[in-house]
Amino acid sequence: MPTAPTAAMVLAAGFGTRMRPLTDHMPKPMVAVAGKPLIDHVLDKLAEADVASAVVNVHYLPDRIIDHVTGRARPAVTISDERDVILGTGGAVVKALPLLGAAPFFHLNADTLWIDGVQPNLVRLAQAFDPARMDVLLLLAPTAGSIGYHGNGDFVMEPSGRLIRRGEREVVPFVYAGVAILTPRLFADAPRGEFSLNAVFDRAAEAGRLHGLRIDGTWMHVGTPDAVAAAEKAFLASAA
Repeated sequence: MPTAPTAAMVLAAGFGTRMRPLTDHMPKPMVAVAGKPLIDHVLDKLAEADVASAVVNVHYLPDRIIDHVTGRARPAVTISDERDVILGTGGAVVKALPLLGAAPFFHLNADTLWIDGVQPNLVRLAQAFDPARMDVLLLLAPTAGSIGYHGNGDFVMEPSGRLIRRGEREVVPFVYAGVAILTPRLFADAPRGEFSLNAVFDRAAEAGRLHGLRIDGTWMHVGTPDAVAAAEKAFLASAA
């Protein structure tokens, strides 16, 4: 069985435009849900999965995030400071690669939020990742039943777990939940500067090396202020 990742990257540089007015003076990862900031939900999940180190990138109101995570021991946090540049989700990973090491790593959006089922989903993802067959393993949530999500989905998943991107006018059953395992070799020929991680996902899909794992539990899309209340209701229900 492959070794579980011990490093992670957490994307925390976005402007959180759709979360305004909450993000007028606060970066989205610092918006509180169920009593703690979104980024703490993510970092706590990483700690529970025995991830030793996390690289957190920052751009919008960066000092709020830096001050909050400085001194955290589990995982130990290193900042990838992008305050003076726009790199996009792909360029952010390229900049952070020297801090992440040569092994596959967890990759999470700082605003992703989920309630685990019987087994923690980061553990399930690590157990399912097979570097012989995969360059990317995405955690997927069903479009039906996910809290706060009203889109058309992102992927079709074959029985083997291989993913096919949604066509322009299609409605598909799975949405990317903002959690993945990535291999550094994906970025060997990546451009410098700003680009989207979707370009990397699409290249892996063309090679048949983009796979998915359905979430065990409940995923919450906290994209707007109204979605915060829906997510808090789900947390209360899960604790009852």
